[in-house]
Amino acid sequence: MSAKARDVLQRAVSLKEVRWFELDWHVAFLALLLALLGHLTVHSIADADELHQRVGVSWASHAQKTLVALPFLLLAMAVRPRWLRRHALWVWGLAVALLLAVFVVGEERNGAQRWIQLPLGWDLQPSELAKVALVIALAAALAANKLRTLRDWLRALPVALVPILLVARQPDLGTAMTMVPVTLALFWVAGASWKVYAVGFLGVPLLSLAAYHTGFLLHDYQLQRVRTWTDSWGTQELLAAKNGAAFHVYHARVAIGNGGWTGTGSGEGVANQMAYLPERDCDSIFAVVAEEWGFVGALLVLAIYALFVLSLLKSASGLRDRFSKLAVTGVAVYFAAHLVVNVGVNLGLVPLTGLTLPFFSTGGSSQLATFAMLGLALGLTAHKEPVLDGDSFSRA
Repeated sequence: MSAKARDVLQRAVSLKEVRWFELDWHVAFLALLLALLGHLTVHSIADADELHQRVGVSWASHAQKTLVALPFLLLAMAVRPRWLRRHALWVWGLAVALLLAVFVVGEERNGAQRWIQLPLGWDLQPSELAKVALVIALAAALAANKLRTLRDWLRALPVALVPILLVARQPDLGTAMTMVPVTLALFWVAGASWKVYAVGFLGVPLLSLAAYHTGFLLHDYQLQRVRTWTDSWGTQELLAAKNGAAFHVYHARVAIGNGGWTGTGSGEGVANQMAYLPERDCDSIFAVVAEEWGFVGALLVLAIYALFVLSLLKSASGLRDRFSKLAVTGVAVYFAAHLVVNVGVNLGLVPLTGLTLPFFSTGGSSQLATFAMLGLALGLTAHKEPVLDGDSFSRA
């Protein structure tokens, strides 16, 4: 490495600048606990596949992807906040370039073009990296922006709208859905007027109804998922469609209901025994947790997750640097949005959409984004750099 490159690297990252004694170790511990529980769940799925001689989930592959993602945790922790804020536009630009590349060289699977095939069998999903870039770029765009004028809004809105629309176009509605609450939360804490949100809360439902009834911006299979959701609230309707449009929804509810209070035990649920539940190692993994660990175990997982998110928000509230506060808040909302959507889909509270549960679901890109987000939050709260901001959030 040349002296110039080494100098650039030292300006960008430095673990020496991390105040280890001020690191949010409780946040790191909760994340580690969730990751361990996730690996136990994937291990039970893999064991069931091996026992029944099915070509399915590999825990070794999942563990390998976790090991590949861990360096990104350290890298994100080591990034200097000031350097990251100055170069946020480059991070955003790279993410947008990858999202555009998907439409040119991406692989299409199940009607969606979301993946770029890399060497060694790694499938890169740029939409996962786009969520990390969105948090960083939007925090930087709002760090000196109180959203008081139309010009302020025009400077910040494209940062969020461009990746959201590109992700929705793939189509990947689930990922786009999680980017929206991150955007709304950062706009709110940056100083957006409550009047804007009042209009939004009235307008979004109306636009959603219009899109549903006209099919505007929605694909046929997405409309079918919404119709299946609305048509399967009742038991009779769900049973009538269990071998058709409601196949996924039906088997998720069967698995959750079969868990009872204390669960069936590792690998003993119908989800793993029969393997009828689609994507049980990824989008439907919460149904496996609820079945094998029961209501008590699932509630414990939700409690740990909620404590993890609240701890991140508490960490954000204690930061003086406005960029760091916004970014850590964005990380907290990212995890909260994934939890709500993933669990809501499995419980039948929201329409079916493909979305991972961080720390639990398999998938290399998902794990990379998860650990990068965690490292970003931990690093921003523990760097010793001078703070020049004269204010904090406009929200108390």
